[in-house]
Amino acid sequence: MTDFTRYLSTLLGITVIDQTGFTGPFDAQLSFTPDEALALIRGTGPAPRPEDAAAGTIFPALQEQLGLKLEATMAPVEVLVIDHVERPAPNSGGGI
Repeated sequence: MTDFTRYLSTLLGITVIDQTGFTGPFDAQLSFTPDEALALIRGTGPAPRPEDAAAGTIFPALQEQLGLKLEATMAPVEVLVIDHVERPAPNSGGGI
C-alpha cells in the first residue's frame, strides 16, 4: 500500500495517506481514463475534492474496482524543514 499511496499522491498532486491497515502484498489492476479533472489537478487550478465522483474518473474507479475510497481529511504529515544552509568549505586537497 505504501507504493500505491505514493503513486496516487504523485498522480493526483495531493497527499494520500494509507489508513487501510493493509500490510501484505497484493496484486491489483486499476483501469481509468485520465480526464480534465486530473489535468486540472496537475495544473494551476484548484484540485477537485475526492468525494465528488464527477471530479475525475479515478475516484469512482478506485471504489468500484478496488473497494478503496479517498476522503478529504486533516491528518499529520511528515515535513522536512531546512532552517540553515551554508556552502561547503573548500576542499583541502585530501582526496576521497
